[in-house]
Amino acid sequence: MPDRFINKAEKLALLNRNVLGDQYVRHLSIAAFREIVKFIEDNILPFINDKSTSGQDLLNLFFVTFNKYVGKSDKNQAFTPDHICDFMSKITGVNKHSVVLDPCCGSGSFLVRAMTQALDDCATAAEQEKIKKHQIFGIEFDENVYGLATTNMLIHSDGNSNIRQGSCFILADWVKEAKPNIILMNPPYNGQRIHLPATYVDTWPRNKKEDPSKGLYFVKWIADTLNSINHQAKLAILLPVACAIGTSGEIAKLKKEILEENTLDAVFTLPSDIFHPGASASACCMVFKIGIKHSDISNPDTFFGYCRDDGFKKKKNLGRVEQIDPITVKSKWSEIEKRWIELYRNRKAEPGASATYRVSGTDEWLCEAYMKTDYTKLTEQDFQRTINEYLAYLVREGRVYEP
Repeated sequence: MPDRFINKAEKLALLNRNVLGDQYVRHLSIAAFREIVKFIEDNILPFINDKSTSGQDLLNLFFVTFNKYVGKSDKNQAFTPDHICDFMSKITGVNKHSVVLDPCCGSGSFLVRAMTQALDDCATAAEQEKIKKHQIFGIEFDENVYGLATTNMLIHSDGNSNIRQGSCFILADWVKEAKPNIILMNPPYNGQRIHLPATYVDTWPRNKKEDPSKGLYFVKWIADTLNSINHQAKLAILLPVACAIGTSGEIAKLKKEILEENTLDAVFTLPSDIFHPGASASACCMVFKIGIKHSDISNPDTFFGYCRDDGFKKKKNLGRVEQIDPITVKSKWSEIEKRWIELYRNRKAEPGASATYRVSGTDEWLCEAYMKTDYTKLTEQDFQRTINEYLAYLVREGRVYEP
């Protein structure tokens, strides 16, 4: 029996064991279950067509929403918001020629978004089939979450996708063989000793239990892996703001090492509550050009975007909800995303929104350090919010002490 069919059988068994067999719907009465299924049949299925990219998007949105109600063993675990997956796929330029990898793929949101964008660039069904079978790669360590990822790909008619369960560090040779030219990822920020390579863990202080780089090591690892075969790629990664502003310790060391062989292309400061309600970490999106030295004189200055407002608002019991402009009756996010991408592609410095600066590994990698402030738009609420966010950061980092 071909390996791909065995792989599919394993995925189906995992789906039944860790996803279908572990949901609260099992406790519903038959009448209630029938009512839910009937509602889905009448009000959702007519709008889903997995043969179209719009249908793929709707399926992904349905799955992401579904995942919000699945219990997680790690209460600080948060899946990447779908609109951020979409944004990162766009700024890395995913198209029908892209070979995409997510080494920490979680439920597969990055993979689905990248696949949808690549499929939309195709002219034939054969090109689309090639993308599904040979150009989407993912790795997930946690077996339960891996079950979610394979389920996500299955409902997108991609049951034979190249998703592996295990540690990305052990699967380095598999990554080299895949030769991805686009990497999208949101790695764990609190990786434990057991989850990371011994060669790296052995450098930690004895009393350190969690990754001192807060996930930045994953950039170094994927860059070294691809540089070892002289393969260039573009990487977009979500990391805590601490990685961007860190100028000492393990973070500073890794920043310097990464820039020896790779380029920091851009950094986007994201909304402080981007992972609400799953986690409280403040994050930024870093974009790297792997295999091109940061010191290369042909490189433009690093672009920094201040993207605090994405048009979403927190609502009780609903998380962050997309807002509609009352005048244009269009999605606020849709317009905001266009502006972010335009500023980035044109590498335009705009007061209060963006900046360009030639940084090194010893500098802060965050827009706030370099952009000019548009004081005409500041309010008292802006000042108070900034103070609150700074104090929250100090508390999280353990830098607030009793006098």
